[in-house]
Amino acid sequence: MAHILVVDDEQSICELLEITFRKEGHRVEVARNGEAAKRLLQSQIFDIVISDIRMPDATGVDLLQFCKELSPSSYFLLITGVPTVETAIAAINSGADRYVIKDHDLVDQLRRAVRQVDETLRLKHEAGYLRRELRRLTGQDNIIGHSPKMRAIFEMVQTVAPQSSRVLITGETGTGKELIARAVHENSPRANQPFITINCGAFPETLLESELFGYMKGAFTGANENREGLFNAANGGTLFLDEIGNMSLQMQVKLFRVLQEGKVRPLGSNEETEIDVRVIAATNKDLDKAIAAGEFREDLYYRLSVIPIQLPPLRERRDDIPLLARAFLERFRTSMEKPIEGISPEAIHLLEAYDWPGNVRELENTIERSVALETGNMISVAVLPEKVSRQRKEIGEVPGVAAITANGTAQIPEGGIDLVKHMQDTERAYIVAALEACGGVGTRAAELLRMSYRSFRHYSKKYNIN
Repeated sequence: MAHILVVDDEQSICELLEITFRKEGHRVEVARNGEAAKRLLQSQIFDIVISDIRMPDATGVDLLQFCKELSPSSYFLLITGVPTVETAIAAINSGADRYVIKDHDLVDQLRRAVRQVDETLRLKHEAGYLRRELRRLTGQDNIIGHSPKMRAIFEMVQTVAPQSSRVLITGETGTGKELIARAVHENSPRANQPFITINCGAFPETLLESELFGYMKGAFTGANENREGLFNAANGGTLFLDEIGNMSLQMQVKLFRVLQEGKVRPLGSNEETEIDVRVIAATNKDLDKAIAAGEFREDLYYRLSVIPIQLPPLRERRDDIPLLARAFLERFRTSMEKPIEGISPEAIHLLEAYDWPGNVRELENTIERSVALETGNMISVAVLPEKVSRQRKEIGEVPGVAAITANGTAQIPEGGIDLVKHMQDTERAYIVAALEACGGVGTRAAELLRMSYRSFRHYSKKYNIN
């Protein structure tokens, strides 16, 4: 709900509006004059300001201009008991969002106005959610894998997502830590609330503090207006703190205090705001070693690591490489509009043999590069990076390896093929492709493959497909 400031020199109006909006669940502050209102505006961030136009020490228009300089995103509603054409014009020209006359209908008019603003704020959050959901549904944020280690992680995500417990995700760079964090959020009751991310290693200490907690105008050089921090922006949702291991010790102390008390104080403010945010942190560092070296606070570690999730590197789940490669191929051949049907058996074999120090991200970049360079209808060894293709000398001839093509076309390598494995790989690839095409709905996927749902379930169970 909204954070509202009511400004009026009439005590009865202040009390009436405070009671009205508190009953509707809003947080309400009251000021009886312009100077008191300015002090509150300098120390807190408000979604809505409701102000009388005529007050002994200031006009509502003056206060409106003061507010817009501090916090341009705040909605400002002007009320008056002495309506004139001049005041109405001044209010509109100064940027007031609503001009309301004090009469018997005042409370109802303000209720409607506040509800409209509340709906606008909700739609802004929803628009962000829909953009994230679109990225997920178009494959940008999908988590792909059927190896035992990844299946265990998927089960962990399903188990912990409904809770509000903090999660610490660890793993090498490029293993998909943010995707797991998004999966936890999107499978939780907070899914329709904001998912905000920040890379803690990308900001110097002072800038990171202002990004996380926000600041008031004048808090430091360049702070020309009030700004909401990411903790407040994520209120009701999830805040993902990536590369938490790179946070300075001083910032760790401040973060620990926020996690312990559930309150945030913007820089330059004396007021604290209660927050309801699920924190998910991630790092590629060994935090046990960092604690022993005095580089990471042990108390913060235990605050963050309520539920630890360790992501395996790609070299420890090689079974997922053909599946990931096919998914990336499908994405890039579509975006580049290239008629590439699949990946050659030898290329698949080399991809599986490579250790992928950059993990899934490196594989994704490799497939994108290969699609861009390939002139034929299959990704060949010739377009693979030299660090991948040079393994041909080390591993020798390719044994019978099945190519997973987009249209199912068979290609037999020179050394022959293990037909049973080839058929199993093909069956599994098409079941996964059908599920992806149907948004995970098994009955529709079975129809797409022209098979009974009972048979579809049998094959899904056979190949450990969730």
